[in-house]
Amino acid sequence: MSTQLRDRLETGVTKLGLELDSDRIDGLLAYIQLFDKWNKAYNLSAIRNIEDMISRHLLDSLAIMPFVEGQRLIDVGTGGGLPGIPMAICHPERDVHLLDSNGKKTRFLFQVKTELKLDNVQVHNCRVESYQPQELFDGVMSRAFASLEDMTQGCRHLLKENGRFWAMKGIYPTDELKPLQKHYIVANSHALMIPGEEGERHLLEIHPLK
Repeated sequence: MSTQLRDRLETGVTKLGLELDSDRIDGLLAYIQLFDKWNKAYNLSAIRNIEDMISRHLLDSLAIMPFVEGQRLIDVGTGGGLPGIPMAICHPERDVHLLDSNGKKTRFLFQVKTELKLDNVQVHNCRVESYQPQELFDGVMSRAFASLEDMTQGCRHLLKENGRFWAMKGIYPTDELKPLQKHYIVANSHALMIPGEEGERHLLEIHPLK
């Protein structure tokens, strides 16, 4: 394992104000190395440099850790497992579900679950509208939905009564919020500073109105 990768990750984690033990750092590095290996054949990401993956994928996902609440979470449209896999690695006490309709990507996620022994992870290969969980979720996370309207409409059936959406966005999505005003409220918006990245990032906490 490259000490350069470890140094880059540990430095970024410190800048985010997080404290992760060596087992969690090891798990995150093992994951991103699997991601890099499978990316060559499965096209998990347009980013090809593993060092760039540390900041754009791992640190980007880790930045939401201080804010996301709930014991039972689902990452919808998870792709290669972001932010769900980092969440599961850092919070083994949480029940993390990963949903994606792309079979290649979910095969990769099954491999990650097996190799990293992530017993708190469940993988679902289906479209979100056809997924009917036996137990609803405290939170729906997403890093890749096209719009907040699509996210809220497509995933509302997954949330518990007091559940919430955790939407990862770039610039603050003012225009995307307008169609939501009758049915949802933005309870919090967190501006995220990602070490090694210059672009704006935001995490929105969205609640359905009663």
